[in-house]
Amino acid sequence: MACIAFCSLPYDLRTVDPDYQDERRSCIATGLRAALLDHTRVTDGSITEAISTIPAGAGTTIYRGWMLRVSQYAALYAALAARGVTLINDVDAYRFCHHLPDAYATLEGHTPRTVWLPGAGDVDFGQVHEVLRAFGSAPVILKDYVKSQKHYWKEACFIPDASDRAHVEAVTRRFLALQGAELNEGLVFREFVPLELIGVHPRSGMPLGAEVRTFWLDGQLLLAHPYWADVAVDAVPDLPLAWLQNLVARIPSRFFTIDIALLTSGGWTVMELGDGQVAGLPSSDLIDPFYAGIRAGLGPRG
Repeated sequence: MACIAFCSLPYDLRTVDPDYQDERRSCIATGLRAALLDHTRVTDGSITEAISTIPAGAGTTIYRGWMLRVSQYAALYAALAARGVTLINDVDAYRFCHHLPDAYATLEGHTPRTVWLPGAGDVDFGQVHEVLRAFGSAPVILKDYVKSQKHYWKEACFIPDASDRAHVEAVTRRFLALQGAELNEGLVFREFVPLELIGVHPRSGMPLGAEVRTFWLDGQLLLAHPYWADVAVDAVPDLPLAWLQNLVARIPSRFFTIDIALLTSGGWTVMELGDGQVAGLPSSDLIDPFYAGIRAGLGPRG
């Protein structure tokens, strides 16, 4: 039987993080094994202590918790493997779905045009403006390899004109200030594409597209749900399953998410790929079907 390892409270392996309490309850009710690991200890390098309560020989295990840098995930993967515990996604699979530039060649043509600049610290704006020439005066959004500052939409995410050097630099500087030490690998600039809109985010003013989060387990659709379920009412449109399944066949991961959005042209685009272990559920109503699907997909064999 597969095991699910949830985040505990920091330095308290007896108590599940409240954000994963309902998921752990559902996991146990479904008949899956549940364990706890300490995300804080993983990130500070105390891996042995972080995983001390995960049963040795647990076999296939899904981590359900906060995001980890690839280096941290690699350390966790190796430490668990030494205990006879195998995370469902190996390090290469985690990196592929976690870092957009790693997956871009696979998604190209099905996702907004993207350019990136690796590195941290001081930014060479000459290089930034050079890579942005590909977009002309079109709008772009800014993120790092993993995350954006979308809730600071106008000041640290959206750039209305990629050729406006002053605006590019102001948004980039604000983004870097907000990311701070959490900056992941480098800067990523994405074409801003016209989406079917369902509203505006009440906190940030960001336009909300008709976006759907889909979870996939071993090539099978686990669930699909409107991405913005917490702030906007939106029905799930008919999904382009043939298109999605063609993409899924190219993704070297057992458990991942694809977020897709409906274009004003009527087609679809991939907004984001993610590792399923660190991807949030759009609604608490999905918890029980999510774990029922994992139980059915993995079953006693793990």
